[in-house]
Amino acid sequence: MKAVKETHFNFPKQSNFYKGKVRDVYTIDNQFLAMVVTDRISAFDVVLPEAIPYKGQVLNQIAAKFLAATKDIVPNWVLATPDEMVTIGRICDPFKVEMVIRGYLAGHAWREYSLGKRTICGVSLPEGLKENDKLPEPIITPTTKAAVGHDEDISRADILAKGIVSEEDYIQLENYTKALYQRGTEMAAQRGLILVDTKYEFGKAEDVIYLIDEIHTPDSSRYFYAEGYQARQQNGEAQKQLSKEFVRKWLIENNFQGKDGQIVPQMTEEIIGSISDRYIELYEQITGEQFVKDNSENLLARIEERTTAEINKLIQA
Repeated sequence: MKAVKETHFNFPKQSNFYKGKVRDVYTIDNQFLAMVVTDRISAFDVVLPEAIPYKGQVLNQIAAKFLAATKDIVPNWVLATPDEMVTIGRICDPFKVEMVIRGYLAGHAWREYSLGKRTICGVSLPEGLKENDKLPEPIITPTTKAAVGHDEDISRADILAKGIVSEEDYIQLENYTKALYQRGTEMAAQRGLILVDTKYEFGKAEDVIYLIDEIHTPDSSRYFYAEGYQARQQNGEAQKQLSKEFVRKWLIENNFQGKDGQIVPQMTEEIIGSISDRYIELYEQITGEQFVKDNSENLLARIEERTTAEINKLIQA
């Protein structure tokens, strides 16, 4: 199995390059971004040493589907998807917060709750909740966007007090977040899934707010299977889920949570293959479509050729 761990392209009128945890982002003519979704995988804000075959394709294609399905709610940054692993879009000035929304008590929120915290990001939670319980209503628990290191929880009040986002814009971000989560919940339900929690990123261009980056992928979201959810909750059993949480749990079981001095456990071919299979499983479950593995002889050459052709079209338009 082949995987794209990193890229070093030189596109027409390329003016900048940024390597994120998972994405390689090329600035074109100071107008567009060509975002290559690599097969790198991160957890606990650490990029793991091995890439996961087909992961980039899964993420990019799921995001493209959901961005297209939500553009009636909020305009998004996408202009073209020239390759299974590439999205080209308009440059936006990103808001320095991620809008995390949770319908269930899982993941980070549960870890905080289990430590006795009953307020998360300024939002109060009732007593007596169990892991993976449905919340009385979805809650927004924003995080700051860290250039390096860990993103940090932050409350609405602190965002406004520190002037990170204006009140007018923040109210709009909240409204968009709730509407997007509702749409994602409805689409997940059609496929027998529960959208547990997710995050959205927004930016501004010419005074218009755009939805940017990816949405409703296993890297940015957590899904449970709806069938058997209630029975598993009543019996105190773990939920059957599709998300990156299984990667985090594997790391935790092997004494790694991204803390100083901890070493990433060995990623065997078996582990890499199982992670790849889980990503493909989510793609097929959430989209209802069979995943088509692109086994091009030279993935990098394919990406470069298709992306270059699309960039030339955009520049000439």
